[in-house]
Amino acid sequence: MNLKDLEKYIFPLKRIFTKYRQIRSVDQVKIFIQEQSAQVSQMTLYGYLKTRMGAKHVLMFEDKDFLNSINIAKWQIYGASLIDCTFFCFSFLYKERNFLKKDQANKIFFEILNSEKANGMNLDAFENATKEFNSRYPKINWETYYNSNPFEYSSNALYEWAPIADELKKLDKEIIINSMILKWNNIQKDFRKLANKFEVN
Repeated sequence: MNLKDLEKYIFPLKRIFTKYRQIRSVDQVKIFIQEQSAQVSQMTLYGYLKTRMGAKHVLMFEDKDFLNSINIAKWQIYGASLIDCTFFCFSFLYKERNFLKKDQANKIFFEILNSEKANGMNLDAFENATKEFNSRYPKINWETYYNSNPFEYSSNALYEWAPIADELKKLDKEIIINSMILKWNNIQKDFRKLANKFEVN
């Protein structure tokens, strides 16, 4: 297996992302959350593994346990990304677009999560995402969440779940977390712009 094979292995979800013009409906918000969460989580995991493996990648690709670890990591990180992105989007809509139906965040999140379970998301990742979302949902301050480091959880999940030796990850911690936060910053800018004409009705 080479790096291209690894890329294909890590990317089990949609790889052709929608070209957004405007986000006007909840259905379009759902697509945005699902696709952008996949893109950010997969690209950051792939980028970190590619950087850290270096010349040893050939040997590592022969290790079935390592490949299994990648599979576990990609779903755990993706589940965390879905949580953060869902809360961010609906917090922004609540505060900036006067969309007060915060129950839609719960509905949309579990629609996506259940669809990914059907697509192969492992049970542990599904259960962890469910537990975390249900724990945080009643406590979310919808007026402030989107401006309060909204992607901290998923960025830490990348650090926690990336299948790299702990002694190496500790050296990389700041870089790993910042790499994901930077990508989320771009997603935030996109959503703020695209949802400017979101239809509240």
